[in-house]
Amino acid sequence: MVDGYYSITELTREFGVSTRTLRFYEDEGLIHPERRGRTRLFRPADRRLISEILRGRRIGFTIAEIREIIQVYKEPPGEIGQLKLLMKRVDEKRDELRQKRKDIDDTLSELDNVEEACLGRLADIGVGT
Repeated sequence: MVDGYYSITELTREFGVSTRTLRFYEDEGLIHPERRGRTRLFRPADRRLISEILRGRRIGFTIAEIREIIQVYKEPPGEIGQLKLLMKRVDEKRDELRQKRKDIDDTLSELDNVEEACLGRLADIGVGT
């Protein structure tokens, strides 16, 4: 960090992302680094925001959902609204993942049934496995 700013290189190394990723977040309006010529300079607040964006991506939020959560913070009701929205989105994501888990469990069970039927039929026709 130099003069209170992070370079794009420092942040890409710290977070393990590409410069293209950070430029994408900038293009999407999620972050707003300062510019000096062609150089992007990131404030500590930008760094925290990048950390939160990446966390949101890891837990499956879309860019649109992340943008919405960030925007709620910037406008009334501010942090309270942001936290309530975030809790709502977390509940939705949790429900979505539980449904996916159920679908996977159902599919695995069906595959077990198919395999068992195949093994039974092979035994009926005298073919060992």
